[in-house]
Amino acid sequence: MLSQNLITSPLEQFEIVTLVPLTFFGLNISVTNSVLFMIFAFLIAIFWISLSFYKNSVIPNNWQLVKEMVYNVTASIVQDNLGSKGEFYFPFVFTLHLFLLFCNLIGMVPYSFTVTSHITFTFGLALSIFIGINIIGIQTHGFKFFALFLPRGVPLPIVPLLITIEFLSYIVKVFTLSIRLFANMTSGHTLLKIIAGFAWTMLSAGGLLAVFHIIPLGLLLALIGLELAIAGLQAYVFTLLTCIYLNDVLEFH
Repeated sequence: MLSQNLITSPLEQFEIVTLVPLTFFGLNISVTNSVLFMIFAFLIAIFWISLSFYKNSVIPNNWQLVKEMVYNVTASIVQDNLGSKGEFYFPFVFTLHLFLLFCNLIGMVPYSFTVTSHITFTFGLALSIFIGINIIGIQTHGFKFFALFLPRGVPLPIVPLLITIEFLSYIVKVFTLSIRLFANMTSGHTLLKIIAGFAWTMLSAGGLLAVFHIIPLGLLLALIGLELAIAGLQAYVFTLLTCIYLNDVLEFH
């Protein structure tokens, strides 16, 4: 009975805990573990970039080489999808890429918290970007922006149906952007927790099971490597889709 009580749910790691309760005119603005690790990601990103700020050597140090690699990856995303007009938006895109990357990587540290594993965060971020992109589109094209939902040469009888379909497919971008990041991070961390719990249970059982616990442990190490790759990939995909959606409103197709 005692061993059963010690078994925790793999979803317990995603629980949001209030650290500093705060209210402002009835609004809950408490500091939670999610807020704390977002601040950590922001500060660590700044610290990581500052490690490459050395002017006493002509040869770049290792930190600068890694930073330039991330910089070049982001620059290629912007260049391939936005072209020369993407230079204006590069600071935002680079900041977004770096912030998501560190949020994902920090979540891989044991006993930390994965900010991007919550749909409230990913949806809020995706919705903010979506609203900003639409504002940019309206500022760029004016009322012609709404022609995005009605291609040229469409027969009049199917105009209402086509506008509805185009509008729904346009709105779905917010959900696809947020759910993809949330689902990948949540499922990956849940699987790691389940495999780790299984290996620990076999080791605690003793006997022959303790010997064969090396099998789920080896699988766990392989999954950790895979999850690290997914952490970088999902930050890349989120940034890539943001640039694609931004290009859609800047240039009508």
